[in-house]
Amino acid sequence: MNALFVNATLADGRVRDVLVEGERVAAVEPAGSVPTATADEVIDCEGKHLLPGAIDAHVHFRQPGFEHKEDWHTGSRSAAAGGVTTVVDQPNTDPPTVTGGAFDAKAEFAGRSLVDFGVNGGVTADWDPDSLFARPLFALGEVFLADSTGDMGIEADLFADAVARAADEDVVVTVHAEDAELFDRSARDRPGDDADAWSAYRTAEAEAAAVERALDVGADSDADIHIAHTSTPEGIDAASDAGATCEVTPHHLFLSREDLPELGTFGRMNPPLRSEARREAVFERVADGTVDVVATDHAPHTRAEKDASIWEAPSGVPGVETMLPLLLNEVREGTLALERVRDLVAANPAAVFDVPGKGRVVEGADADLVLVDLDSARPISGDDLHSKCGWTPFEGRPGVFPELTLVRGHVAYDASGDGERFGDAVGENVRA
Repeated sequence: MNALFVNATLADGRVRDVLVEGERVAAVEPAGSVPTATADEVIDCEGKHLLPGAIDAHVHFRQPGFEHKEDWHTGSRSAAAGGVTTVVDQPNTDPPTVTGGAFDAKAEFAGRSLVDFGVNGGVTADWDPDSLFARPLFALGEVFLADSTGDMGIEADLFADAVARAADEDVVVTVHAEDAELFDRSARDRPGDDADAWSAYRTAEAEAAAVERALDVGADSDADIHIAHTSTPEGIDAASDAGATCEVTPHHLFLSREDLPELGTFGRMNPPLRSEARREAVFERVADGTVDVVATDHAPHTRAEKDASIWEAPSGVPGVETMLPLLLNEVREGTLALERVRDLVAANPAAVFDVPGKGRVVEGADADLVLVDLDSARPISGDDLHSKCGWTPFEGRPGVFPELTLVRGHVAYDASGDGERFGDAVGENVRA
């Protein structure tokens, strides 16, 4: 693309002209200072915001093995429509991404992506670290300290060995922190139609204890630990106090146990929804800068799979398309600063995971850009979203959706005219 975005308001409030040449941002200058003749196309952004594309550091695009739930084509379309220009896929597919060969197979599937991507390597008793670390891993993880989708929970000794190996390779370790020994087995006595039973079972204390253990193991090896989908203020504070990084999901940020009577099993995920008081405390830490990253843990399942008892339904909810719209609506309502949103979904994940060229609207950066009108909120509807699963736990909530998403200067999604248009599969591995 060779285009000039004029009169664009950036996240910090400056109004700038942004010139895109090819796949990079060529200039960011005061409005009116870049000659329009320098571009083939001029896009007037008066009254709109031009933001860096979001980096979703935690998705499950389900391919290979579970393509009936999601695949790289549908998942990346959903990402692009939600203003996400880079995704990081987790290892609990079939086969799990725990060997070099499995990594290569997944990377080939990822070639169908409309957005840039990273591929994480996982840890099981059968993992092959030599072949895995020979590949361009984004990170090691999600390393599971308790079973979730894919039954990849591992023992303490293997976890310590994996963390030490990752430290030697200078690779970040992303941890799913729950201690199964602290699950409340008495919750199993609740009936299968009690949607709150899952939250009662997988306790907040189980998360906090596992976070502490992961941080201790990381300190022993001087490893970079990133705590995934932190659902409690206690877990967030522990990570912050230890100098580690953590992420929060939109579902733990906007939903609580009070929503479970309406959500039913569609609100089952790991870690589970917490009390409203804990949700509010998590939101405070997102707003004040304690939390480093918001990432979705996009984990789609079909409606038929979710339509089961709370003990039999699979864990996980979709979210890659609704993360940025939900956060931008908080900006519209005055509960979050736009610069904070930019940092949570773009600048910070680029820094935490060392992805140069992403996460900022500056000269020389990748032209990963999202154009939004903060006055254009609309109700979220599963029927309008693009994930293969076709539903959302945020049904009816307001969101501010992009009208244009660029991935390295390529149009990935365009809803600026009548209807919507998707671009080609131009996604690249950000580590390759």
